[in-house]
Amino acid sequence: MTRGVVEGYDRKKGFGFIVGDDGEDYFVHAIGLREYLKKKVLRSGQKVLFDIDRDLKGDRAVNVRLD
Repeated sequence: MTRGVVEGYDRKKGFGFIVGDDGEDYFVHAIGLREYLKKKVLRSGQKVLFDIDRDLKGDRAVNVRLD
């Protein structure tokens, strides 16, 4: 489990970025949000917990939930 802060999230486009406590930027897509967050809006500055999915395109945040 990784902690981070939402850097920005565009609800209309369904994606954004989270800065992890490790200083890395992580892409987050709407499908990576926990179900209850899909109905809310992630806002810059919100603290979150997430898992990291590593693939060829880079690291992305999944299983994102509020901290």
